[in-house]
Amino acid sequence: MNIRPTLATASALSVSALAAVTLLGAAPAHATEYSSALKIRGVQYDAPGTDSNRCSGGNTSQEYVTLKNYSRTATINLKGYLVKDAAGNSFRFTASHSLQPGDYVKLRGGNGTDSDANNVVYRDNCNFMWNNSGDTIYVYKPSGPGSDSHKYTKSGNDRDGNGYISFHS
Repeated sequence: MNIRPTLATASALSVSALAAVTLLGAAPAHATEYSSALKIRGVQYDAPGTDSNRCSGGNTSQEYVTLKNYSRTATINLKGYLVKDAAGNSFRFTASHSLQPGDYVKLRGGNGTDSDANNVVYRDNCNFMWNNSGDTIYVYKPSGPGSDSHKYTKSGNDRDGNGYISFHS
């Protein structure tokens, strides 16, 4: 008896194997895709120079996450959005900051003057938020659901070793 699997059988086996791998958690999940237009463009997780979280003379302002409005038509007001890491460190936008379609903002550590013209908001916290070895970045809408998230590791995602990782172009 000659048993040859058909294309449909092979496809069903492939789908079953993929489902089993996914259920077991073997498939890496680095990002969760949401329908939101506000996405994490990238993160400067390792500030240039020697890490120093002193408010005066430190380099926490060189660590930042860039959020971008990928909508072609809608303006996004960041008021109420929450940015968080895996350890629970967080920043909530308490003031209105509007991102026009295609616009971005760098959420920096340290203290400074927020500026729509310079596309920057400061966390007013001199502690580093993003871990140099790896972390997960979460962005939540004011109403609570996720807007975007990305997990990174220095060894797995920072190919050129410059401390910056891009997620969306």
